[in-house]
Amino acid sequence: MSVHSETAAITEEHVAQGSRPSALRITDLRVANLAGVPFRSSIIRIDTNQGLAGYGEVRDQASATYALMLKSRLVGENPCNLDKIFRKIKQFGFHGRQGGGVSGVEMALMDLAGKAYGVPAYALIGGRFRDEVRCYADTPSLPDPHAMGARLLERKRRGFTMLKMDVGIDLLWDVPGALIAPAGARADLTTMHPFTGIQVTAKGVEHLASYVDTVRSVVGYDVALAADHFGHIALDSCIRIGRALEPFTLAWIEDLIPWQLTDQWRQLTEAVAVPTCTGEDIYLLDGFRPLLDAGAIRVVHPDPATAGGIAETKRVGDHAQECGIPMALHLAASPIATMASVHLAAATENFLALEHHAADVEFWNDLVTGLPRPLIQNGHITVPDTPGLGFGELDEELVRRHLDPRDPVFFAETTHWDAESSHDRLWS
Repeated sequence: MSVHSETAAITEEHVAQGSRPSALRITDLRVANLAGVPFRSSIIRIDTNQGLAGYGEVRDQASATYALMLKSRLVGENPCNLDKIFRKIKQFGFHGRQGGGVSGVEMALMDLAGKAYGVPAYALIGGRFRDEVRCYADTPSLPDPHAMGARLLERKRRGFTMLKMDVGIDLLWDVPGALIAPAGARADLTTMHPFTGIQVTAKGVEHLASYVDTVRSVVGYDVALAADHFGHIALDSCIRIGRALEPFTLAWIEDLIPWQLTDQWRQLTEAVAVPTCTGEDIYLLDGFRPLLDAGAIRVVHPDPATAGGIAETKRVGDHAQECGIPMALHLAASPIATMASVHLAAATENFLALEHHAADVEFWNDLVTGLPRPLIQNGHITVPDTPGLGFGELDEELVRRHLDPRDPVFFAETTHWDAESSHDRLWS
């Protein structure tokens, strides 16, 4: 045996292993389609020749096909070669839900590699900066601000130190004189913001400011409060709303205009004294660079289930930190993608808070085993030291009870994807 081989063997002897990582190979990829967790999500399971299985999650309301089409590119690969495989498959993702397949597969690979080496996923991306991850509770909005304040106050009493609500034109459609809009604009969900022709009047701006003022009077100023879902309105209306909300010390105002419009984001950010936030539909660090490098936002807000999974979203956070911008995480997911995000948050220094969208889903915590009950305590999740993503197994009986009735697949065989083939090279 060569000196190099002897050294490698000695080194490997001191690594806690759940398998023989050098011989580990992917043998299968299957999905289970769930609903109400909190939305529709597909759980990915990647199997191996050594009995290890890794789990990931396709982004909420995305097609499982985005993951299944990757199967033939994965089978035979060693899941511990995380970067190699990611470079191979990342061309098959895109912005929005189309990033869900690549991102969910990357989570499952991280789970597998961690289990193979016997280390938590955060150790694979540099170790951790924190032992607990702060969560913020996204809360469905109500037209009555007093009722909305009471709903948020209930979250606060459960220990959440950060909350989020919706503030936008959905509160104004039935308020006389609050909006100027073309016929059919209320039902139009596909026209990009600058082109809808919807304008918020001074009365509308005043109504939104009064709404937030009332909510703040209920929940108080000792809790962080963010706002989202302003509606498909153009930049001028966004600026006027942002300025009106300055007195209420919001954590951020989110997704007022499409993320693609870097210069408009820069104009908005420079015009208001409220942190601006976007990013949930951006894929890969390259997609975030224009906003970050231009200083066009104050908070970057990737969704790990779109941005590219754990390692790629950490790259987003690290680049944002170099630009002086903190990173919060968007998420509406089961405990699987949640735990992937916990490892990511633990390993990213400029992390602010992780979205929790399932505060009203009573069975949510029980979909997986091996985690604290409840998982979120005093508004935080403890970072686990167990291998991979850190949970035990799926509660198969509970998962089966919450399969998507439109396509109730539970890890059915996927051999019809085995022969999927294409000349994928991006250069000649």
